[in-house]
This record gives sequence, structure tokens and C-alpha cells, in this order.
Amino acid sequence: MSNTVRAGLVQQEWTGDKDSMIANAVSAIATAASRGAQVVCLQELFYGPYFCQVQDTAYYSYAEGVPDGPTTELMREVAARHGVVLVVPVYEEEQPGVYFNTAAVIDADGTYLGKHRKNHIPQVRGFWEKFYFRPGNLGYPVFDTAVGRIGVYICYERHFPEGWRALGLGGARIVFNPSATSRGLSEYLWRLEQPAAAVANEFFVGTINRVGVEPLGDNDFYGQSYFVDPRGQLVGEAASDTAGEVVVRDLDMDRLAEVRDLWAFYRDRRPDTYEPLVRP
Repeated sequence: MSNTVRAGLVQQEWTGDKDSMIANAVSAIATAASRGAQVVCLQELFYGPYFCQVQDTAYYSYAEGVPDGPTTELMREVAARHGVVLVVPVYEEEQPGVYFNTAAVIDADGTYLGKHRKNHIPQVRGFWEKFYFRPGNLGYPVFDTAVGRIGVYICYERHFPEGWRALGLGGARIVFNPSATSRGLSEYLWRLEQPAAAVANEFFVGTINRVGVEPLGDNDFYGQSYFVDPRGQLVGEAASDTAGEVVVRDLDMDRLAEVRDLWAFYRDRRPDTYEPLVRP
């Protein structure tokens, strides 16, 4: 009996406005579903430009409620229509003046399962995220979905090994890493960190990056979205570094047990020695 999950990633370039970005994403989800995808993840802050290149309060208007905002409600309908699990990264308004970088997780029947709020928030040139987001306050949730247990780790978080491990300890089989990262800053890390995390934590990782240079700055988003297995091997090719693309790959879940039997990292953990890691 097959133990394969067919998974999709949606890599987009900025189309010029929020409505067309959402329409583009809905079309891409339909494309992935037509190719048999059972779970699909969109890119970080998918319906806008990467506005963190500037510090401008006008972009607070992009924030919505989760799950009661219009985009999450629409994506619940889309998930049910196609029978796919969706990971939907949006700009969340919890209450006036309180905002988070968030990903909603929706099951294949349209049920809203919960959300991950980005815990690690950068504040460097071209990535002025502390101007827009509070650090997440929900920890590292793992979601029981129609394709099994999945986790989400957003962009800059991938540089921090602790959260990857928390998701693995929570039973995640696939971790999605929606991102917005630029060529000059991080391309040298792009095919190192996520494969290393997949190996160290013995799960699949699906990592997404947008493409293009947007009007708000000179960040050159380089795409190259991909899936990687728990042996650190890419599943198929990475996406284009210059154009939008829908990536759909088959993930062999039997590989998880094979790797965990071979490398018993979870058995050999020594949490009794890790206390210094959580000191402020």
C-alpha cells in the first residue's frame, strides 16, 4: 500500500496588487490539485509585496484577522473545493495595533486547524520586520491533517535549530518553510540549512521563496523552492530562480522510518544536558 504524500509549493512574483496575488494563488492551488497534490503551501506574506523592505505604516492595512479574515475564509473554501490541505501565510491583525507574521493551516475539508506565528523576527537592512510584527506567542504547533502531522517554520526562523527540533518532537512529518529571502543576502545558505534541518530532525522540508525585484526595494528574491527528504536529498529539481512556478513532488513517507531506524537521533538526545540553551 502506497505511503506517499503528493505535496505542492507555490512560488510567485509580485503582480502589482493584493487581489491579483490572491487570484494567482487560487489558480496555482487549482493547478497543483489537478496534478494530484494533497497539500499545498504558499509563500510568506503571499498576497502582498514583501513590504518589510521599507518602514511604512500604510502597509498595516494589509493585515487581516485569522481565521475570521477574508483571505483565510476564502482559502477554506478553496481547500474544500479541491480536497487539499493548505498552508496560507498572511499578515495577521490580532487586535488594532497588534500584528503577527502568521500561517493559517486548513485541512482538506476546509476546516481551520490553527496557525503558526513567526517567533524569530529580523531587523536588518531590507528586512525591517520588527516594525510590522510582534514575535509569535504560540510556540511551535504541529497540526493533524489529512496528510498526517505537519509543521510550519517561517523564513528567518530557519536559521534557528531549536524550532526545527521542537517540530520534530511534536511529530511533524513534513515542515513547510515559506520565505522571502534575497540573492545577495542568503542564497549561499539556501541549499544548506533546510537539508541540514531535514537530516538532523528526520522529516521532509518544503521550502518556498518568492521571485523577482519588487518596487519597494532592491531585494532580488531568487525562488529556487524545493522539497528535501530526511537524507538531505532534493526531491526532484528546485524551482526557477527567476519565474513563478508550481512545484509538485511525491514524498515517500516510508523513508522517515528507514532514516529513524538508521540514525536514532531522537533516542540519543540528551535533554538533561541542554539546560544552558534556554537561559536568557
